[in-house]
Amino acid sequence: MASSETAGFTLPYASDSRDGALLDRAFTRAAGAPLVAGNAVRLLKDAAENYPVWLEAIRHAQHKIYFENYFIVEDRTGTQFAEALIARARAGVRVRLIYDWVGALRKASGKFWRCLTDAGVEVRCFNRLRFASPLDVLHRDHRKMLAVDSRVGFVTGLCVGDVWAGDSAKGIEPWRDSGVEVRGPALCDVERAFAQVWAAIGAPIPVEELASRDGIESAGDVSLRIVANAPGTTGIFRLDQLIAAAARHTLWLTDAYFAGVPPYVQALRAAALDGVDVRLLVPGSSDIPILRPLSQAGFRPLLEAGIRVFEWKGSMLHAKTAVADGRWARVGSSNLNIASWIGNYELDAVVENESFAAGMEHRYLEDLEYSTELVLHPRRRGHRIRLTGAGGQIEPRGSDDGGQRRDVRGMSGQGGSASRAAAGALRLGRTVGAALTEQRVLAPTEARLVAFVGVLLLVIAGAAVLWPLVVVIPLAVVFLWMSIALLIKAHSLRTARRSLGQPTTRVGRAEPN
Repeated sequence: MASSETAGFTLPYASDSRDGALLDRAFTRAAGAPLVAGNAVRLLKDAAENYPVWLEAIRHAQHKIYFENYFIVEDRTGTQFAEALIARARAGVRVRLIYDWVGALRKASGKFWRCLTDAGVEVRCFNRLRFASPLDVLHRDHRKMLAVDSRVGFVTGLCVGDVWAGDSAKGIEPWRDSGVEVRGPALCDVERAFAQVWAAIGAPIPVEELASRDGIESAGDVSLRIVANAPGTTGIFRLDQLIAAAARHTLWLTDAYFAGVPPYVQALRAAALDGVDVRLLVPGSSDIPILRPLSQAGFRPLLEAGIRVFEWKGSMLHAKTAVADGRWARVGSSNLNIASWIGNYELDAVVENESFAAGMEHRYLEDLEYSTELVLHPRRRGHRIRLTGAGGQIEPRGSDDGGQRRDVRGMSGQGGSASRAAAGALRLGRTVGAALTEQRVLAPTEARLVAFVGVLLLVIAGAAVLWPLVVVIPLAVVFLWMSIALLIKAHSLRTARRSLGQPTTRVGRAEPN
């Protein structure tokens, strides 16, 4: 296959150098992130490979530590990280830490965070619930990263807690997740991504504290982009669509909370119908039971286009990865749903390197060995989704997958993600909308979901008739809250305009000259 050299690496998708340059420019503009050469990147699997190197980097820090994570649980693992950060802060290292308010709810106490701040760790909480901005709760900092001394950094899907580590003594297996270790000039972009969120919460980091790409020595031959998605920017969404459109041979996806919007689903279908080997690996179990049938309801159009869908048989699959054509790979915090694409701060490493992609493909095939494939099975009218073994043999209904399903005691309800709820809400809305508008054919698997929503609406309608105050009072409280919030916002904007000396304008009919 013809290829082209662009920015120090080979693009397998292009037929000549001009096509390669155009595609590279399209990737850069879509992601809002340039391709940075001269890095060393290492793929890390699960907490067993991630946590030890994170802690080692923290304990050897000499100047600065930037740590940003959706949440840290106040448990054995979280305490271990807190103690490591405290020790370096007391040693004179500048330690900055960001966590998300929604993510950390019921995960760690105020005492946990005070211990860190009392020791000198600079802690900021992202987007606490504010009376004046109730809808801001939809925007979260879902990033997971660590950068130390402009020497080493980590971009990952792991939060910090015992559920990721598991407990072999109690028969509790770890959550399946992925991250990368980065060394080289791309660390500049990792640090600046942290600084972006830090500035969104309070005073910014001084420019001189942040590294420049020229100031970091080359560490290898890997080129990558650090895609720092922010609410409303949709950089990773545009890049995901471009990759789906550019892939020629393979596109293998892993996602924890899949709820693809129609444009992305159509991009995957188009790739599969064009002969691309498209695969999607998702969790087989969920901490929110209703969300599994919601996700399965969206698999039918994928399966009909020839996309292979697999469910992980372990405790929880939390990884967010992609690998295409043995050259392009993505690892990070972004899920394939609208919350990550539009509503959240997310961080992903997008690597363009054959050796790294080969490692990703190897890990993917290993994961499929511990997964169950979903297939469409004809049954009178329409199709229903049926499970098959990883080797392709259809298993009887009610099969326990040959006894391979492992003990997941103690895992339910730990570390549930707001993105999971958003994905479920999106799937629910699309299914109900399709039932009411007939914009698409509903699958038989969606019958229970449609019936559930119908019964729920019937109950609400009955309550409104029999006990109107039960429905009216909560709505009145919500509308009152939002109206007061809008008036507060209008007052603050008016005050800001007056402080700038700008006149207040009035809209009216123009007088004729």
